[in-house]
Amino acid sequence: MDRLHSFGLPPAISRVSGSATPSEGDFGSLGSPSCREKSLMSSSSFTGPFEKRYFEDYVVGSVHEFGFITVEEDEIISFGKRYVLMPYHTDRELAKKSIYGGLIASGWHTAGLMMRLYTEHYLSPESAVGSPGADELRWDKPVRPGDILSLRVTVLEARRSSSKPDRGIVRSFVEVLNQRREVAMSLKAVNFIRCRHSLASL
Repeated sequence: MDRLHSFGLPPAISRVSGSATPSEGDFGSLGSPSCREKSLMSSSSFTGPFEKRYFEDYVVGSVHEFGFITVEEDEIISFGKRYVLMPYHTDRELAKKSIYGGLIASGWHTAGLMMRLYTEHYLSPESAVGSPGADELRWDKPVRPGDILSLRVTVLEARRSSSKPDRGIVRSFVEVLNQRREVAMSLKAVNFIRCRHSLASL
């Protein structure tokens, strides 16, 4: 069952001033930054401003949906030519002859777009102090030019650090959704996040 049901919303609807989740056609009027994004979808139990988000705000079991970012063909090709020299990432004509039937983004490009949304909406620069890594990275669906990606993040674990009283450890299940709400990529991320009140001060 779609996790948006836990917010009392049907699968394709999210609350943004009463608006439905935009369809792919709704993005034709966006401006021309190469990564065109709109923070139109937000379904989250976070309270308070993003800049003041700390470890205590990450509640186990909570589910948060954020952001939109459009995948641009020229960026797929540019990233592929620089980092992943496979024809289905670098050449639109050769990509048509591949098993994908057309150009697709490198999984690492998708991961970069995920991190843009993750750090813009989920991790506050005020409190996030790094990560030891991530687990169970999966690329479930090809990401193609024109796809519109968003994030669904579930807090799996949040515990205080036993060695550093000023921070906690948050483990999150991150899903990258396309405009059809299919999971294109997922991983389990681990982040160190400063506490609003350290154990030493309590």
